[in-house]
Amino acid sequence: MEDRSPAAAQEPLATIDTTVPQPARFWDYMLGGKDNYPIDREVGEQVLKTFPDLRDAARADRGFLIRAVTYLVRDAGIRQLLDVGTGLPTVNNTHQVAQRTAPDCRIVYVDNDPMVLVHARALLTSTPEGRTDYLHADVRDPERILDEAARTLDFTQPVALMLLGVINYILDNAEAHAIVNRLLDALPSGSYLAMSHPTAEVHAEAIEASVQQYNSSGAPPIRTRSRQELTRFFDGLELLQPGVVSCSLWRPDHSDVGTPAEVTQYCGVARKS
Repeated sequence: MEDRSPAAAQEPLATIDTTVPQPARFWDYMLGGKDNYPIDREVGEQVLKTFPDLRDAARADRGFLIRAVTYLVRDAGIRQLLDVGTGLPTVNNTHQVAQRTAPDCRIVYVDNDPMVLVHARALLTSTPEGRTDYLHADVRDPERILDEAARTLDFTQPVALMLLGVINYILDNAEAHAIVNRLLDALPSGSYLAMSHPTAEVHAEAIEASVQQYNSSGAPPIRTRSRQELTRFFDGLELLQPGVVSCSLWRPDHSDVGTPAEVTQYCGVARKS
């Protein structure tokens, strides 16, 4: 597929620090990827010893992305997606899921991890009918995100805002809500918000210990939030069924093996009226 985005060419060469774990590389390791360094694997194994089920949460979060994007494009008719906190390219990236259903979808990816910038071309393999772009930017700078995303997205038409596993890096609640609200304010009626976020309401003792261990590694610190705290991000929006639930329980695919187990990652999808 043709790469028609100038994003990668416009950005400076990334400086990758291999001495401390980084979020995108750490999560890549949890998902079984190969785009990580010994420090990411070392901390990953330490965390897994404390909380072996973290890989299940990572897979469930990816499963939620696939099901949410499929719903948004196939059922809600969305053709534009703004994916903030993209992470490293893997199978079933947002644009691949979206453009399988509607080839004319436009997707803008946003991440501040230099490793993602290095691999950004894998996120730019759009269909000829659609378009993808990558912004090397921080979620803490919503004005820049909105300004540069406007090169690709039409903000007079509905947009799906994807915030999967990224607001947990905003430790202060007031700042976190200000960021989400600013991004939502720029979107017209008929837009959607999809969010996922780690929680300590499932496997509380183990997840709290693993978060403390991760935060002591030198990586950008994270925090958990409760179901009630995550639900507040959807205030003023129409929260879709089944509400804020474990990523494994958001409209799971039909299966013969029974109800999926809860994981330490909550999620939800809501519509802006």
